[in-house]
Amino acid sequence: MAEAILVSTRKGLFVLEPESGAWRIAHRAFLGDNIALALADPRDGSWYAVLDLGHFGTKLQRSVDRGKTWNECAVPAYAEGDEVITGDGKPPQPAVLRLIWSLEAGGVDEPGRLWAGTIPGGLFRSDDHGASWQLVRSLWDHPGRRQWFGGGFDQPGIHSICVDPRNPRALRVAISTGGVWSSNDGGESWAQTAQGMFAAYMPEERRNDPNIQDVHRLVQCRAVPDVFWAQHHNGVFRSTAGGSDWQNVATVQPSVFGFAVAVHPCNPEAAWFVPATKDERRIPVDGKVVVSRTCDGGRTFTVLRDGLPQDDAYDLVLRHALAIDAAGERLAFGSTTGGLWTSNDQGEHWRALDARLPPIHALTFTVVTAQ
Repeated sequence: MAEAILVSTRKGLFVLEPESGAWRIAHRAFLGDNIALALADPRDGSWYAVLDLGHFGTKLQRSVDRGKTWNECAVPAYAEGDEVITGDGKPPQPAVLRLIWSLEAGGVDEPGRLWAGTIPGGLFRSDDHGASWQLVRSLWDHPGRRQWFGGGFDQPGIHSICVDPRNPRALRVAISTGGVWSSNDGGESWAQTAQGMFAAYMPEERRNDPNIQDVHRLVQCRAVPDVFWAQHHNGVFRSTAGGSDWQNVATVQPSVFGFAVAVHPCNPEAAWFVPATKDERRIPVDGKVVVSRTCDGGRTFTVLRDGLPQDDAYDLVLRHALAIDAAGERLAFGSTTGGLWTSNDQGEHWRALDARLPPIHALTFTVVTAQ
């Protein structure tokens, strides 16, 4: 068995495979097309690719042969009369699929189940490998959704879906901008669980409102699923209570702002971030690309820079563009300027891919069978 990395870019999907301690581009798919996201389903080995084709809409493709051939799936669709209602004063708008912003596999005992988070803020479920989709109306119709508003996009969107490995009916989703929502019954009911987060960009009287928290990325430790890490617009937060009761982690250096976070699959104390300067700049601090790692639950951080550009580097790492493998040893991240770096030792040393890629939207590790 050999690992591979699926790299979703502005101009195609690139598949990297290891060779002599480094990574090489093994093959490519959808060259020229905007690939927003890819999923490697660990249950059956299927690969999924989300294509964001602008005027031609969002498409979803599935491969069952490691990317050699692809077949088009259905995409989530809103019903006539569904409206996007937000808490920032915008008039209601008809709900139309803008993007599949997150895609996750269901539990090991749920063959065919997929979860998709979309812009404008809908959660969808498929039980047939993406051949059909159903809107989770319990979340869409929840009164709290009317308080969400746009963050990274003009409309709110669900960018993170966490399926508990112990119990696939336990779901956690994060919204920009709408906080963290939890369901323990497979999506039949939902509760807002962003308590403890704060929004420095809001007036003092609304600072702690859970519905206006702009979470950039939410991840869950596979081996200790009660532990979650969140990269927020104005900080890093950690929960040891199943995605609720969040604590601020103020020790991240050189900045608490960023988009991406990865947690070690077996050690809930270890997490990685790619800090940046926030708001209108959104570039690495002092033009130096670094990764911040904690091994003690956020009490202390180490700034990792060996092998990363340290002079006039302005690479921004988006929320899905930092990934860790199933063993917790290898990491990879890619930037909006097409840079891609990998580490085989938990971030101590980094190596740049010897290729000039298009802007990178997302990375994910998978396992492929060697020929």
